[in-house]
Amino acid sequence: MAGPVAFFALFFAYPVAAIVGRGLHAEGAWQFGRFGEVLGRPDIREVLWFTTWQALASTALTLLIALPGAYVFARLDFPGKRLLRAVVTVPFVLPTVVVGTAFLALLGRGGLVDELWGIRLDTTVWAILLAHVFFNYAVVVRTVGGLWSQLDPRQEEAARVLGAGRFAAWQRVTLPALVPSLAAAALMVFLFTFTSFGVVQILGGPAFSTLEVEIYRQTAEFLDLPTAAVLTLVQFLAVGAVLAVHAWTVRRRESVLRLVDPSRTARRPRGTVQWLLLGGVLTTVVVLLLVPLAVLVERSFDTPSGYGFGYYQELGTVDPSGGAFLVPPIDAVWNSLRYALAATAISVAVGGLAAAALTRRAGRLVRGFDALLMLPLGVSAVTVGFGFLITLDEPPLDLRASWILVPLAQALVGVPFVVRTMLPVLRAVDERLREAAAVLGASPLRAWREVDLPLVRRALAVAAGFAFAVSLGEFGATVFIARPDNPTLPVAVARLLGRPGELNYGQAMALSTILMVVCAVALLLLERIRTESTTEEF
Repeated sequence: MAGPVAFFALFFAYPVAAIVGRGLHAEGAWQFGRFGEVLGRPDIREVLWFTTWQALASTALTLLIALPGAYVFARLDFPGKRLLRAVVTVPFVLPTVVVGTAFLALLGRGGLVDELWGIRLDTTVWAILLAHVFFNYAVVVRTVGGLWSQLDPRQEEAARVLGAGRFAAWQRVTLPALVPSLAAAALMVFLFTFTSFGVVQILGGPAFSTLEVEIYRQTAEFLDLPTAAVLTLVQFLAVGAVLAVHAWTVRRRESVLRLVDPSRTARRPRGTVQWLLLGGVLTTVVVLLLVPLAVLVERSFDTPSGYGFGYYQELGTVDPSGGAFLVPPIDAVWNSLRYALAATAISVAVGGLAAAALTRRAGRLVRGFDALLMLPLGVSAVTVGFGFLITLDEPPLDLRASWILVPLAQALVGVPFVVRTMLPVLRAVDERLREAAAVLGASPLRAWREVDLPLVRRALAVAAGFAFAVSLGEFGATVFIARPDNPTLPVAVARLLGRPGELNYGQAMALSTILMVVCAVALLLLERIRTESTTEEF
């Protein structure tokens, strides 16, 4: 645990504590009275209520829509499955500002829905909920589907032979085994929607505001750091409470599972029900995920002079008037790739060590650390970004001019995904296998290499894919620390969207399309080259 604890203490706890301290400590005294003043305001209470209920609604709706997809990807084998799995993950890495813009084009004034049926959904909560499902669909499919594909189907078949119906067998055998991964997926979706920023800001308009949006407004628009600090601590405490409840409930439901090679569980669809389910999932993917992406692609080619590659060609030039960049916008592609690769390496190393430590059930301290690992997903990215700037600015940690600062910030978001993806599988491994290796003379390191690693290779590949994906799309903290001569793709898109003119908007759509393609290719390669799971049963 030493490595993960040091990493989070230095690059998360210290920056966040520093920025909150600046907001609440003034004139040599702590201003704790600000809590009562801020929380007593009716507008702040309304923000707190909306933040909570929309996150719960978004989580429930995402689980309802995505669980059939998790089953299809886990249990059914069909042509194009690997490609579709990569495509499904693409929306998750898009900057939230791009997701909001895409749904605005679909649901807003003059959008597709407005043109076809005369219905506008922008500035309504429905647009926000649908955008959240679009963004988090892959979280449920990959987290739940990853474990589901390794559950031995013969256990459910045995229940049916003993007289249980199809639904009863699933409810009594498969569902209890899926509870840890279901809880992990629900937790991640809730945290992302609870701290939603770009989607709510663009689609909600002035009528809706989450805590994250309000923190940004108080910091960037009103320069009210004390209010922003209070809201940051409220968000921090709320997320901490959710994580504590999650850790307690999941711990009570843990059990050793019989896991098998995923290639042995996926079969061609059989029967009308499975074919209808596959068709329904494919329809959902097309309507909910591909249509918004298609809108972005179409707009990237829709130039004032007609459809063409004009916006893409402009990405290779520097605006002579100064523009938003010191380098051609296309340079952001290479920057994002190298940053994401470095962040993935950090995330897998830190997250892998943390998951291995948490597997050992070493008391309350370790269990508490399990919940603390998820806190970066629930703390304001604005706070983290500012915290990096004011804390990592002097020797021996003067990293403001170093390229590693961006991967470190991205890894803070990637590590929780690595832990939550690997932990259910690691905890499902029978402890007796490790004990047998120790009895035969294997050191702890060799036991991990010979026992745990072959059994969790697939989970490790999925975790690396998630870390790479979220690093590509991380925006909140990166926007404050990415240097003007080394922008990432999300930062470049946001800067272009913030500037007026058709050229800037078209270039933003072109960069968004490139980001989608890069992510899809990377995830598809991961699907093809990942180490095949061992055929030995767990």
